[in-house]
Amino acid sequence: MTQQKATNITWHKGNLTRDERFAALKAKGCTMWFTGLPSSGKSTIASALEQVLVQRGVHSYRLDGDNIRFGLNKNLGFSADDRKENIRRIGEVAKLFADSGSIALTSFISPYAADRDAARALHDSAGLPFLEVFVDTPIGECEKRDPKGLYKKARAGEIKGFTGVDDPYEAPPKAELRLASGEMNVEACVRACLELLESRGLFVGR
Repeated sequence: MTQQKATNITWHKGNLTRDERFAALKAKGCTMWFTGLPSSGKSTIASALEQVLVQRGVHSYRLDGDNIRFGLNKNLGFSADDRKENIRRIGEVAKLFADSGSIALTSFISPYAADRDAARALHDSAGLPFLEVFVDTPIGECEKRDPKGLYKKARAGEIKGFTGVDDPYEAPPKAELRLASGEMNVEACVRACLELLESRGLFVGR
């Protein structure tokens, strides 16, 4: 658990309850946590889903692994400790988005089960839905796609600690949704995500 360093601070409650906020916004916040190997299709699916949700009038925002490292997490690398802190911060940010009534779509490799479980526990303790989406793509297919050429560099020893090559990926055993993106196209994956949201009462198809 991350140590609380700040002292002399007090949580300041606002005037709105979450129920009042959601009712006024006609929204229900949650986090959909996309996890999978590099080049599995997480960002592509999350981007397409975000577009569909927003076009249908649903407040949604995507938090992408690479994008976050240009700003909020620019001081973090890819060591086990840095990966842990990376996911801790994103779990906190996603929780804030969900609390605001937005559907937060996080697209992160998040290779370690303990870190994903910590993000889930954070949401559970706040009474916010957390939906883990496992983008289950065989590593061979990921290497074929490899738009950034990272697998090739990792195989050549130019990148150390690369998930799936010389660093482990711990697949979620009980994700709320498994997307076999090697077999399903993007549209089918988006439909499956919408169906999951609808089944949980978080999105009404329109």
